[in-house]
Amino acid sequence: MKNENKQSVWQGLARIALGGFLTFTGIGHLTFVRKEFLAQVPEWVPLDPDLVVVLSGVAEVGLGLLLISGWRKPLVGLGAATFFVAVFPGNIAQFLNHKDAFGLNSDLSRGARLLFQPVLVAWALWATGVWLSKRNAKHHVLR
Repeated sequence: MKNENKQSVWQGLARIALGGFLTFTGIGHLTFVRKEFLAQVPEWVPLDPDLVVVLSGVAEVGLGLLLISGWRKPLVGLGAATFFVAVFPGNIAQFLNHKDAFGLNSDLSRGARLLFQPVLVAWALWATGVWLSKRNAKHHVLR
């Protein structure tokens, strides 16, 4: 029986790179850029902004390490893509409220960042094999 979760070398490298990016960013949430991430927590979130930053940092480290490990790639890929969608309102709030962080000090730079979020979602789905070709689309992706 053919392994339906087999990945290309490029997908494997992309998965590991995304895992490294998420792990590094998650560590940043918890340490050296924690205050910068506070700018992204929308005012309407009913939790302490620092708690939100810490929880998202822990999630990023966890997802990053799971991506690097290769464990249950499609499931972890869906988790990472869902995470990128879940934090998108924070990016929108940063844009709408004109909050500077990470060198994003203009509407143009904050707007460009908004356009990158779908790229992260696609990257997570493709690199983990969730984004299947038509010939494999009939198979269950969470094996």
